[in-house]
Amino acid sequence: MRMPGDDDAALDWLLFTQAGVVSWAQATAELTPSRVRHLLATGRWERVCRGILRVGGGPVIVDQSRWVAVLAAGDGAVLAGLAAAQAAGLRGRWRHEAVDVLIPYHRQAPDLLRRLPLGMPAVRVRRTRHLDDDRQRGRPDRTTMARSLVDAAQWMRSDDEAQAVLAAGCQQRRATPGELDSVARRLPRLRRAAVIRQTIGDLAGGAEALSEIDLVRLCRRYGLPRPELQERRRDADGRVRYLDAYWRRWGLHVEVDGAHHMDVRHWAADLRRQNGVWISGDRILRFTAFDVRHHPDEVAAQLRAALTAAGWHP
Repeated sequence: MRMPGDDDAALDWLLFTQAGVVSWAQATAELTPSRVRHLLATGRWERVCRGILRVGGGPVIVDQSRWVAVLAAGDGAVLAGLAAAQAAGLRGRWRHEAVDVLIPYHRQAPDLLRRLPLGMPAVRVRRTRHLDDDRQRGRPDRTTMARSLVDAAQWMRSDDEAQAVLAAGCQQRRATPGELDSVARRLPRLRRAAVIRQTIGDLAGGAEALSEIDLVRLCRRYGLPRPELQERRRDADGRVRYLDAYWRRWGLHVEVDGAHHMDVRHWAADLRRQNGVWISGDRILRFTAFDVRHHPDEVAAQLRAALTAAGWHP
């Protein structure tokens, strides 16, 4: 038998675990419909959209927008794509236009999510036949990290963003290239299939950043030998470092500098590391990530010259 106050305690816990968002069915399972209406009438709760309620007012926070999306999408819905990846810990600044949700294919997507209040991100509900193997318990339930990253890549606005999110997931150790490949193979109608599969292949080859993927593709395009990526090396001081790209046979080391190299502390450390490479007898070239992407002819010409000087013959 439920004791007095038990309904409030259970509802408080539900509100805590769901960031202050509940469905009408969840609320009336703990309170009478008249009490729920009273909470709405007094402004203690508010209606977000049909069937979804929120405690209090103020701006809608990220966690609340995710719960609204999943609860409003109905039975079997899970958070998906970039929203799911970020909920599971993916870091970085990404253009976040909408919260993506997947539902089983036999269900129709609800239209009530088209009428969300101002200040809330849009919600995109997609149907899928391939969800059972990629469902993961969470708050709210979501797709696995590998599925989230692959979906985010196919739903991104550009190929560059698609490659970047896959690289970030692997670089941050959120998923492995093997896990991404397994997901991609299960999705027969994968958008950007060629780009995604090629990117996964580059990641499996050792690339960890978008700049390294660009360098590998530049070598492929200009007929240059493929470098080893993330080569492990121990410096004279005993510290283990990883080289961006290394042609072991010809003793050529290439560093691709991102924005962090503008920091004076990183710059000084990089100079010391570069000196160590020269002392060991290797050649070293440095390029900016911008040049690798936007001036590939010049980068390829210098790579070709350095490899040729080291004894490479095309």
